[in-house]
Formats: sequence, structure tokens, C-alpha cells
Amino acid sequence: MNRSEFRVALTAAAFLTLVTLVSCAVGHESGHDSVAMSPTAAVDAKRLMNADAEPESWMSYGRTYSEQRFSPLEKINAENVKDLGLAWSYDLNTERGVEATAIVVDGVMYTTSSWSIVVALDARTGAHLWTFDPEVAKEKSKHACCDVVNRGVAVWKGQVFVGALDGRLIALDAVTGKVNWEVATVDPKRPYTITGAPRVIKGMVLIGNGGAEFGVRGFIAAYDVDSGERVWRFYTVPGNPALGFEDDAMEMAAETWNGEWWKLGGGGGTVWDAMAYDPELDLLYIGVGNGTPWNQEIRSPGGGDNLFLSSIVALRPDTGEYVWHYQTTPGESWDYTATQHIILADMEIDGQSRKVLMQAPKNGFFYVIDRTDGTLLSAENYIDITWATHVDMETGRPVEAEGARYQDANFLLFPSYLGGHNWHPMSYNPQTGLVYIPVLDIPAKYAQDEGFEYHPDSTNLGIDGIVAGLPDTQAERDALRPLIAGRLVAWDPKTQTEAWRVQHSGSWNGGTLSTAGNLVFQGTADAKFVAYTADKGESLWEFPTQTGVVAPAMTFEIDGEQFVTVSVGWGGAFALVFGEYIQAESMPNVSRVLTFKLGASKQLPEPDWRPTVVFNPPKQTATPEAISEGHALYQRVCMGCHGLNAVSGLLISDLRGSAYIHDAAGWDSVVRGGALRGKGMASFATELDYEKSASIRAFIINEAITASKRQTSR
Repeated sequence: MNRSEFRVALTAAAFLTLVTLVSCAVGHESGHDSVAMSPTAAVDAKRLMNADAEPESWMSYGRTYSEQRFSPLEKINAENVKDLGLAWSYDLNTERGVEATAIVVDGVMYTTSSWSIVVALDARTGAHLWTFDPEVAKEKSKHACCDVVNRGVAVWKGQVFVGALDGRLIALDAVTGKVNWEVATVDPKRPYTITGAPRVIKGMVLIGNGGAEFGVRGFIAAYDVDSGERVWRFYTVPGNPALGFEDDAMEMAAETWNGEWWKLGGGGGTVWDAMAYDPELDLLYIGVGNGTPWNQEIRSPGGGDNLFLSSIVALRPDTGEYVWHYQTTPGESWDYTATQHIILADMEIDGQSRKVLMQAPKNGFFYVIDRTDGTLLSAENYIDITWATHVDMETGRPVEAEGARYQDANFLLFPSYLGGHNWHPMSYNPQTGLVYIPVLDIPAKYAQDEGFEYHPDSTNLGIDGIVAGLPDTQAERDALRPLIAGRLVAWDPKTQTEAWRVQHSGSWNGGTLSTAGNLVFQGTADAKFVAYTADKGESLWEFPTQTGVVAPAMTFEIDGEQFVTVSVGWGGAFALVFGEYIQAESMPNVSRVLTFKLGASKQLPEPDWRPTVVFNPPKQTATPEAISEGHALYQRVCMGCHGLNAVSGLLISDLRGSAYIHDAAGWDSVVRGGALRGKGMASFATELDYEKSASIRAFIINEAITASKRQTSR
């Protein structure tokens, strides 16, 4: 046995000792048979369906199948939260966004960081147990529209399941972290990704995918937990009608499409995040994303609702059979996905007990739907919006504002393509009756891409990237700044009104956790982790996290002691794209797991990361025409990673300060030759010829010259 093998064996042995001791205690306290069940991650259907009887654990992404993200634990409460302190921290050693919700069961914490890396920790102390790196090729970041993130794992009967960025679904042994099986859930030649957390229902692992910005056909699929064999797959948009339809749902959906959408990558409609399950009704609910391209006029000329884009769909979990749907944005054309968090609850509405489903999707309306049959019960805007006036309760359709469908290039739409609410989970507290929503206030402009061409390996939005980008002058950009904001909103779903709000200093703040201790926890973009009262929104406690927080918190209990955990690490779509509107406090990515308890007092080490970009551009030799072409190409090909108008969020290099802009051949060796593919910069040779690559360089030089003049004048 070599030294490396000895360390792995020693770690596994220590882990086995730990989890055996913990599981005996847990089995005794909660009434589980610790002898009959696996000693760790011993989660099954009965245990998950009775999660409220075991509040000390957090066994699934949203804690329970209803995805309420509410914990009945109350030892940490509004009266004593002031005494909360850092119990332990664990460095994740990544430099990209961290979005995961940790799972804690039988004394062990399982979580993920960027690049789909899984870590197992002792939940009490943060001691490292094992790490699994799926070794995703770094150039796969080319197809990750919104950072190389991962939102967490699922556990079931001694296994840990993770969806890797490159589309693999992987089952790990919960004790050792070794691979039990893995399966490719997507065609690896297509620009699919996985960033969402799997769910396990009735012995099947469920996972969807992303990639609609590039061009794929969305679906969700179920896999056998023991073998990885696919049990069923439900497509969300129809394929080529000439080839027939997989089921009646696809035949029905095809009637709502026009043109030849399947030739533009597949139509989109990816199921990249939200899922919820009702065991009593035996219904699985999924949220469906945007179309490919975003622009419906290109995707489906002549209109149509384009089912099941931007829809909530109910399926039979055993077979994937379609049951009902509700479409939040018919004929979606703005990236208004319905993939945002879905919450199930039972509540009294108009004197009648209803089984409801709640969602605050990107389009700005909060929906309360009868989850038995998809009947719309109410819909009101939870933010100020301009693209529509209201939802017609007779038809269930939004009433669109004149000019919203790209007719007016100067039309400032609220919300933007980032939505009024994005992936950051909201939570529901049945004691207060309120939903706590991380709200985004960001505008955008949309205009037709008159020269649209489908590119199978890069983004296909169908919009004019220059119009959608930042204004040309600094004065205009500065005027836009006050419109870009964020807040925490407590929403009453019964009255469809705002109960209270907390205005944040910036946008892109973290998801929420609510507890029976009359608390709401949220991390913020300006590097704070804060506890508010759930009933009134009063700030009671905060902790400096040293980096922007986008992930939601969770809570658990061991031996009668309650802990609160949040993963921190700045990243995601806003962090990559909106570099000019990000607070300096958010820019460092110090990826960690932070765990708190009453009376603890540990401190974090001071970060040594300081963002600096030195602008020293070469002389501009390109023509104005080449610079203009480079601007348009940059917005289509490069913007998603390097930022609008070449202003980086600094998680990825700011090209205006790159040494490669001084060397035309060196620049092309990176952009088209793939010289830096090992660091995540894939080759774009299939999208760009030498002249196009050179024109992007010319645009970058132009922006660097402008930035250099500003830097010198300060």
C-alpha cells in the first residue's frame, strides 16, 4: 500500500467509525433501526416523507418534498440569535460561484462547490471526510451560461448523487466517496450542462439539464438508484414532427409551435432547477425554462404559445406521464423562465382549504396554483414590471404591454433576462404565512437580431447584443446604476401583497431559510450573512462573510445543539456579466462552508485578494467598422464570461488588461487555437475565423483605451 492509498484508507476508516457511532445515536433517538439500515445517508421514502418528524436532519435540497425551506427547529431564535457565532469553516478551494445547499443526515454533511466537486464533512466540527472531483474538462465552461456552479446533492440508502457540469449523473458511496456508477444523461456532443441538484423519489434519481441559451432540447429523466439505468424521460418541447412524437403531450405541444424550431438546436425548454413532489397526490412538479433562441419571432415565426416553455408541468413520477401544465409566459421571448423555486403548501383561501403550489418566476408575477389540477388561484406582480400590465384571471394569461416584444428598441423592460427572481431559493414559513423572496430589480432592453445565424456551439439568443448591453457613454451607465438593485421581500400569498421588505445595497443576493424561531436567514451580495425577524423583517444579527453570498442557508441539530450553515462564494450570471455594477466587497471569491451555533466565536482569516486591473493598451490600428463588428461579436460570444462591454466581474480575467491584446498571433492562439483550454478558455475556432477574432481584439483594445483614460484621470 503506497502513502496515498494509506491516507484514503485511514480517512475511510475514520469515517466509518464516526458514522457508525452517529447513526447508532440517531437511530436510537429518532426511532430508526440502526442495525437494519445503512450506517450513513440512510434516507429512504418513509424517512423523507416524514421529514418534519426529524427536523434535526436536512435530507433533501428543500429539506422536505414540499421544498418549503422552513425548519421547525427553534433553539436559535429571535431572542438569542444575537449570540450566534462561527463554530467552524471549511475552505472549498475553488474560485467560481458556490450555490449549493448542504445536506446533513446521520451527522455527516454533503455539499458541492464549483466544477461539481462533492465534499463530505463531519457536520459537528467541519472535519474533512472525503472529496470527490468528477474532473470535468475545464473547457466545458464554454457551455455554462451562468458559471460552473452546482446546487447540491441528493442522498438515498447509503449513496450520494451529483449531477456533473458535463451532463453525467454520478452515484457515490456515502462512506468513501468512491463511484458506484455513472451515466451520461445527455449527448456529450451537444452543449448541455447540469447545475441543479438531483432529487430522489420512489427509488429513482431525477435530474434535468441546462443549455437553452446555446441550443438543446430540454427534458427531465429518472434513473434507477441502484444501477443508473434510465427509467423514463419527459421532453419539454416537441421534436421534428416528421419523425413522430414520443407521447401525446408532445403531439399536443407541437400544435403551439411554428416554423422549424428543431433546426435551431431543439427549441430549448431545459429543466435546470425547480422540482417538488406531493406524495399524497403522487405528482411531480417541474419548472421549464426559456426557448432557443430567446426571440420567439426567430424560434417560432407566426407566434404560438410554444409549450412547454416557461411552464410548470405536473407528471406521474413512476412513468413521467404528463398530467397538467400552467404556462406563466406564453410565447416566451425574454428569457422569462419558470425554473424558479416551486413550493407546495396547504392553506385556506377564501374560506376553503386548498392544496397550492407557489412560484415567483422570472416574469415578475407571484403565482398561487391549485396543485391538484393546475387551476390558477391568483397572480400579482411582486415587483414593478413594464412588460405586462396584469394577469387576466379568466384566461390565466399575462396582458402584455404594447411594444414589449422588441418593437421598440428603447423600451426599458422590468424585469430583465435575469428576472425579478432567479434561481436563489425563496422559503415559506407556515407560522407567519409569508414567503421570503430574494428579489432582483434590474432592467434590460431587447431588439431584433437582424442578421441572426444559428451557431451550434455558442449562444443563440436572437437579440441585438449591443442594444441589450450597457449604454455607450459613462454618463448613461452611471444613470442606470440606481435602477440595478436587490431586496428581500416578505410576500403574503393569500392576499398577494407585500408584508415587509429589506432594501439591499446591491443585487444578486442569496436564497433564504426561515425557521420556527421567528427567523429568516439570507446572505448578501455585499458579503454579509444576516438574520431577520420572520414577522417584521427586523435585522437582529449579521456576520461578515468576506465574499458575496448567493447560496441559501440550511439548519440542523446534533445532540440537542442547533447549527446554521451557509456556503459562500461569489459567482453566477450577474457576477460574470454585470461587472460594472458589482460592489467591490463582492468581487473576491473566498469559497467556504460556514457553520454557526450559539456561543461560538471563531474568526475567519483576513483575505489577501485585492482586485486590480492595470490598463496599458496598445495603439488602435483597426478601422471603426472592424471595432463595431468586434463589439457585436463580443456581445454574442464572449459577454457571458467576460462581462457586458468587456467589463469583467473579475471572477474571470478582464480582457482589457490582458497581455494578449498586445500580440495579435498570441490572441488568436487563445481565442481560436485553444491555448488556454486547460484553464477554461475553450477554442472558438468553429464560430470565429481569423478576421472575426481580430475584430474582437480591436474592440477590446478600444475599451481598454477608454478605461485607461478614466484610470489616469482619477
